[in-house]
Amino acid sequence: MQEASDDSRAAGGETPYPVQFSVEYPEASNRLTALMRIVLVIPILVVSAFVSGAFTTGNQSVDDYLAVFYAGGALWIAPLLMILFRQKYPRWWFDWNLELSRFSARISAYILLMRDEYPSTDEQQAVSLEIEYPDVERQLNRFLPIVKWLLVIPHMIILAVLAVGVLIVSVIAWLAVLTSGRYPQGLFTFVEGTLRWSFRAAAYAFMLTTDRYPPFRLSP
Repeated sequence: MQEASDDSRAAGGETPYPVQFSVEYPEASNRLTALMRIVLVIPILVVSAFVSGAFTTGNQSVDDYLAVFYAGGALWIAPLLMILFRQKYPRWWFDWNLELSRFSARISAYILLMRDEYPSTDEQQAVSLEIEYPDVERQLNRFLPIVKWLLVIPHMIILAVLAVGVLIVSVIAWLAVLTSGRYPQGLFTFVEGTLRWSFRAAAYAFMLTTDRYPPFRLSP
């Protein structure tokens, strides 16, 4: 797998966490697209909803009909069962989850004004998410996936609080972009760190790609 960049180096010479995330900081942001971002993002959100299986109309019969068009969403239960009973994690299941997460990351960066490029369905662009493919027999405890959702609750609580902070920061950043054409770097680092934290928690508890408990930090 491609070597992680400087962003992947943990402080103090520690082994880098097997989930690395970064977004290239833009020197300038487009004021017009920032103003219209909430509208411009709608088409790619619709695509994402069908790919991730998250689309709903509020009508159960209509949702059941539309379900045949879904791509399936993220795989969680299937890898859990394979790890538990076979000590295997099929590579194509891992690749699907990774690419779906990367797609989600690009959309998040676009919505949060971190980048102006319209989210690609396949190219990483300026948003990097790297997750190491696990050697299941040597690196993963076959029984741990059963309780990971419980172990990650402290992270979910903190991330819920951080999400409120991201919302507030994004409004401030939006005003800054409209007035100065630039996203304040300190605010950018905070949002990037929160996204990094969330992807690490998701990889641990739901993608099941690592048994290393996610660090309680925003930094790489």
